Amino acid sequence: MTQLVSSLQGLGVALVTPFNAQGQVDYPALQRMVEHQIEGGTSFLVVLGTTGETPTLSSEEQRRVVDFVLEVNARRLPVVVGVTGNATAELCERIAAWDVDGVAAFLVATPAYNKPTQEGLVKHYEAVANAAERPIILYNVPGRTSCNMTAQTTLTLSKHPNVVGVKEASGDLGQIGAILAGRATDFAVWSGDDALAMPTVAMGAEGVISVLGNVLPGAMSDMVQQASFGQVHDARATHSTLGPLMGLLFEEGNPTGVKSAMNHLGLCERHVRLPLVPATQQLHDAIYAAIAALDVKAG
Repeated sequence: MTQLVSSLQGLGVALVTPFNAQGQVDYPALQRMVEHQIEGGTSFLVVLGTTGETPTLSSEEQRRVVDFVLEVNARRLPVVVGVTGNATAELCERIAAWDVDGVAAFLVATPAYNKPTQEGLVKHYEAVANAAERPIILYNVPGRTSCNMTAQTTLTLSKHPNVVGVKEASGDLGQIGAILAGRATDFAVWSGDDALAMPTVAMGAEGVISVLGNVLPGAMSDMVQQASFGQVHDARATHSTLGPLMGLLFEEGNPTGVKSAMNHLGLCERHVRLPLVPATQQLHDAIYAAIAALDVKAG
């Protein structure tokens, strides 16, 4: 487990799923994106997360996207796969049946819509961790699930031998600090918010699973490394430089904004699947201006 956590330190990027004008997965664009991440200094890839519009992908599309990323990546970076559901028994069956060749870990978000108690979350995650053939990374994202997993619940689950870390997107630095203070040394914490990545890593977290990293992996990786090594002034400066673009990417939802930014760099088209819609022209232009103003490399 310690070796796995070590390989997942730094910048993880939650990959978007690119679509063409016909609404199909754009595999040539996906290949460009993977190479962009590898060349840009990303530490690990996350496929089928929220940023990947996974709820709009069929089961067949999900499997094909993962297989394609694994093929292009060719084991150059660790690959984490998002597998989430709000019916515990069904999720256990699905995760147990997953072909784990080339998969480093599974990212599992708290159930959406059900709003379970903390005891329910413990039992849910324990069942999933028991069923999975790869380690589990917890994902706490109450802004999407309407259910916050407390620091105590996270620490309880951290004792399970097949749970290796948490992607924390509660937005609560106090809660994140409590997890960092109470965790064992082999349990990892990743920021789930780009805007809080710098302070979270400075507090001792292993890194971030990022949206902005799709666009600027080099700059995001630099910021994480600076914060990790105590170069607070440099990390703060990098964060300040990236801050305006971070805000714009979420102004009309994710991945609407990040796909617009990637389009400006020639990585993919702006197309998203309903119920999401592409960025307005006003936001698209603002994102272009923010990218043009950055004194950083795209890679």
